[in-house]
Amino acid sequence: MIDAVATRLASLSGWRRRFVWLLSGAAAVLALPPFFFIPVLPICFAIMLWSLEGVRCNKGALSAGWWFGTGHFAAGFYWISHAFLVQPEIYGWMIPFALLGLGGGLAIFPMLAVWASWRLTDGLIRRAVLLAVFWSVAEFLRGHILTGFPWNLLGHIWAIDAAPMQFASVVGVYGLSFVTALFATLPAAMVGGKRGRLAALGGVLIAGLLWGGGAVRLALVGADSSDIALSDISPETPVVQIVQPNIPQRDKWRPELQREHFTKLVEMSRRPADMNPAQKRIVIWPETAATFFVETQTTARMQMAEMLGPDDILITGAPRTYPRDTDEYKVWNSIQVIDATGDIIGTFDKFHLVPFGEYVPFRSILPFPKLTAGRTDFSAGPGPQTLSVGGMPSFSPLICYEVIFPGVVTDPENRPDWLLNVTNDGWFGHSAGPYQHMAAARFRSVEEGLPLIRAAYTGVSVFFDAYGRKLKSLPLSASNILVHPLSSDKNHTTVYYLWRNILFYGIVTFFAVLVMGYNRFSKSL
Repeated sequence: MIDAVATRLASLSGWRRRFVWLLSGAAAVLALPPFFFIPVLPICFAIMLWSLEGVRCNKGALSAGWWFGTGHFAAGFYWISHAFLVQPEIYGWMIPFALLGLGGGLAIFPMLAVWASWRLTDGLIRRAVLLAVFWSVAEFLRGHILTGFPWNLLGHIWAIDAAPMQFASVVGVYGLSFVTALFATLPAAMVGGKRGRLAALGGVLIAGLLWGGGAVRLALVGADSSDIALSDISPETPVVQIVQPNIPQRDKWRPELQREHFTKLVEMSRRPADMNPAQKRIVIWPETAATFFVETQTTARMQMAEMLGPDDILITGAPRTYPRDTDEYKVWNSIQVIDATGDIIGTFDKFHLVPFGEYVPFRSILPFPKLTAGRTDFSAGPGPQTLSVGGMPSFSPLICYEVIFPGVVTDPENRPDWLLNVTNDGWFGHSAGPYQHMAAARFRSVEEGLPLIRAAYTGVSVFFDAYGRKLKSLPLSASNILVHPLSSDKNHTTVYYLWRNILFYGIVTFFAVLVMGYNRFSKSL
């Protein structure tokens, strides 16, 4: 029966074949967060590979990859439409152009991957392996070309649990995406006789090896600290208190509500009644939680300091600017650290800005307003930075989607003790977007061997330990605080931290040379 399905798919042509590619690409999104219906991934890739057997020209192979990719990215990024609905009277008309433009534009990467695998080899097993190679290379390029956008990588399907994520500590998420692509493509070879069935079985076993190997690693490092009580924490161990205010994005910047919002943040930041009065705290507010220029608002800083203990610090997202009387006026999306005296003792400026969200590329020829408040484009900071302030463990601050970029989340000359991600996912409503963002962030803890603390304006706020295990979290659309001790006792140096993407380069090169060499050898016989 499966052979008949494969034959039927290979015989399709015209709009029917394009519709199948589009639909299978869209359905593959169900394997990604927050759905995690992982078995759908090899099914969708099998449909695409079987129908590719009927392609007879370059145009057909390019079409297969483009339609599959367009369906995949348009469905996977449907949630960006929510950002345009915060102010629909201004931005609503852009929704179809944004979805189709983003989906069709990003589809160029899988288009080239599918075409290359079709063009350079034949035979279902070899084509499946080569597609896995080129798909992962395309993801790597997608994460770097122009500003880069490594969102919804195939490897992200394993964020369903910490165990299968552990291989990323060796090869990074791009290497994990290659292994995942093999898991997705090899089962299509089941229609290729005994050898094909063995290859398909090998693809299925990849999931078991990832899960089993990761589970063994986690068992060896011991239990996590998710169940620790506040009363059991030493006063010398800093406790992190995340404030998740859950203020709707449409209300966040309304001038008449600013005082109310600020008061809510301050009240939620007070020491919990069951916490030791001598406990050192790190209070964290999300991205631009302070909707004003903190450095110029002395009264507000004193109110922030008033709710801190003598050894506490407050880390808040806030806009930062040069004084308006200078010749060059710039604004940064920043993190600022305030101590109990109201002084600003640390500052970090976001360095990886969101195109059209925080600045408009080619502004001189593109007459579009940016989505965030204000008319001035944000300026970019210098890069990853380690902040050591207030006698607390050092940390690497990351604002919003800076956390999704593998290998560029820490200062290579000054390794921090933990990672901090402050974000405002309120733009994306109650959709898949915040969950996809959190899943991408989770991989940084596994790759770097460092705990990651994520403070989100409307959720999901979460603590991950140095192995990517979830310790505590607040759900989307909840208004609450999240309290947990900051411990570095499980911090470790990973292979990925030492080698970055070198192993990924070597693995994909090896498999590409192996498959194309065997293909050429088999044709010479």
